Amino acid sequence: MSSTVLEKATANGQAPFDVMALRNDFPILRREVHGKPLVYLDNAATSQTPQQVIDVFSDYYSRYNANIHRGLHTLADEATVAYEGTRQRVKAFLNAEEARQIIFTRGTTEAINLVAQSWGRTHLAAGDEVLISLLEHHSNIVPWQLLAAERGFTIKVIPVDETGALDMAAYRALLSERTKLVAVNHVSNALGTINPVKEMAALAHQHGAVILIDGAQAVPHQKVDVQAIDADFYAFSGHKVYGPTGVGVLYGKQALLEAMPPWQGGGEMIKTVSFDVGTTFADIPHKFEAGTPAIAEVIALDRALEWVEGIGVAAIGEWEGVLLEHATQGVKRIDGLRILGTAPHKAGVLSFVVDGAHSQDIGLLIDQLGVAIRTGNHCAQPLLQHFGVDATCRASFAAYNTLEEVDVFIAALNRVIGMVR
Repeated sequence: MSSTVLEKATANGQAPFDVMALRNDFPILRREVHGKPLVYLDNAATSQTPQQVIDVFSDYYSRYNANIHRGLHTLADEATVAYEGTRQRVKAFLNAEEARQIIFTRGTTEAINLVAQSWGRTHLAAGDEVLISLLEHHSNIVPWQLLAAERGFTIKVIPVDETGALDMAAYRALLSERTKLVAVNHVSNALGTINPVKEMAALAHQHGAVILIDGAQAVPHQKVDVQAIDADFYAFSGHKVYGPTGVGVLYGKQALLEAMPPWQGGGEMIKTVSFDVGTTFADIPHKFEAGTPAIAEVIALDRALEWVEGIGVAAIGEWEGVLLEHATQGVKRIDGLRILGTAPHKAGVLSFVVDGAHSQDIGLLIDQLGVAIRTGNHCAQPLLQHFGVDATCRASFAAYNTLEEVDVFIAALNRVIGMVR
């Protein structure tokens, strides 16, 4: 974001959209917590959901609740059309080449496990290497550790510098003919660091490696173009992008998906089943969508992405940058507070520790003042251990947050720190 835009927005207190009108879409923002107006700053864990998304569930279950794809009756047809409409929406949202490259999952975690258990089990063996960054969420570490224990390949870790930015020189040095996969997040959930995934993909491909990108923290904040990135796999979750829990997306290049074996077996993912000659499998994407899916959740994801597109994801990211800068300047004035993650390219995440105060105590007490932040290790234990801490406080921002809410957060934080020291 340019300094001019930042200075103008900060000076005028104006978002590049009508943030107060936008807030009216979110009924939860009207509630109070402990007698205080809710200030919700835990968006990196789960963003709140607009009324348009909430309404999907009532509409679906009251008008056309039916299983998809296999039914010939009207309700089944209506549900199928709505479900597959979301696939088209996601295709356009990510700029995928074909809708068939969009696989619906329960979230980013399941998407990564799908790649590990299908592509990974097929292609990784003793002598191979998988590169993972120190910034990764546990969901992009543990599946590879489990598979490495079984298959015998080696996991190598891309380090970070003191700001929390990836050490790209170290990344280049780690790449070799043994590298078969690079698994990296687009944006760190713990620090907000934005990784240069396009450059990382190009370097991985130069060595014949495949790249998987965890986009859970990127999709809500910036335009993602999987073709421009040249991502082999890209995953995100609905509940990070103003949608429901229990639904996510895996994008994959068509040739990779077509060559991969199924991960789960059941209905819908088959062409034929026979005790005599065995089973033949459906084409992508259905090969990877066994059983009855989360139909209402997938349809609700369509409405969430429609809402984001209506605001403009670039505008959302721009406003979150203003909120982050305002919050950063506020906490810098607090004695004994240390910010973790000061990379030059960051999303709207502010992670910090306070001398003489445990993050859990801060989180519990600030909640009494109506402010919701996240405390703990953020499913990024190796990263926090690297910085010498076991937990941080994390405030994370979304389109509906305001500068006034940031001021409330800073005031509450000052008050709480005074209580616990």
